[in-house]
Amino acid sequence: MVPDFNNRIRQISFLLIVTALAVIVFMQLYIFFPGFLGALTLYILCRRYYFHLTEKRKWNKSLTAILFMVLFMACIVAPVYFSIQMIFQKINMIVENPDQVNHAIDAIATQLREWTGQDLLNKEATADIRKKATGFIPGILNSSATMLGNLLMILFLAYFMFKNGRMMEEAVEDFIPLKHKNIQSLADETCGMVRANALGIPLISLIQGLVALLGYWVVGIEDFVLLGLITGLFAFFPVIGTAMIWLPLVIFLFSKGENAKAIGLTVYSITVIGNIDYVARITFLQKVGNVHPVITILGLIAGLKLFGFWGFIFGPLLISYLMLLVRIYKNEFSGGRAV
Repeated sequence: MVPDFNNRIRQISFLLIVTALAVIVFMQLYIFFPGFLGALTLYILCRRYYFHLTEKRKWNKSLTAILFMVLFMACIVAPVYFSIQMIFQKINMIVENPDQVNHAIDAIATQLREWTGQDLLNKEATADIRKKATGFIPGILNSSATMLGNLLMILFLAYFMFKNGRMMEEAVEDFIPLKHKNIQSLADETCGMVRANALGIPLISLIQGLVALLGYWVVGIEDFVLLGLITGLFAFFPVIGTAMIWLPLVIFLFSKGENAKAIGLTVYSITVIGNIDYVARITFLQKVGNVHPVITILGLIAGLKLFGFWGFIFGPLLISYLMLLVRIYKNEFSGGRAV
């Protein structure tokens, strides 16, 4: 009895030491955690093709992994880099000449006051907006080094994930204390959610951004390319995302007296931009892996705070995991009754 008790104490002490060391390491490397999530995303999306090339066609593992890294750089990193450069150029212009933005905010506030009779954007509110924007812009500019570090971490980790993929998957499966069928459910849910959030939702956002860009160009909006890009980014938030861009733009056009442009953009945004999200979700996203808009919104709110940029993938995945683990718990510990 005593030896068993002493052995239990030793085991608990050892686990506490391991946990403490793991927490210390995680806290020191947390800044690169988005890089790990990016590498995991890349691995999940491409593992099937990698194993097909290396196991069936007998391609060299190292060279195939390097090929996937090059394709990742060309297809994803390059477009994102040029998009960020475009946004940064505009941000620099705003920092150097803030009067243009201040004038736009004042014009929108005046128009809202005329429509509603209420001072919705009073001086305190507009001053708060300017203050937050002033603090937000340098933060974006200073995050470039972190983004570069996480990009290098993605390439480094993804290379070894591909090269040692089978061994890594077996180790993870041995570590998870669940039945095999529930581990498979967890794996299927992960793959489906990652595909939906890493392929489906970005593609829908790209489509909405291009459609918005076309509308801005037809109406005659300046900087229509930049505004289309920003609309596409906000389209990650379903239902309300694109309206966060085109609605203030419509109000600004009304405030300038360009009523025809404002009415045209309103009609186009409601009938075309707004419906693209619905049409894409019931067609393309159903095939890739459908994600309920509520899960997407809640996941984005939680994920962007926890994981940064990669929160748009792993935030909704976190919500889905919560619901899936509840089902697995009932399967594991409720006498085998399926839920």
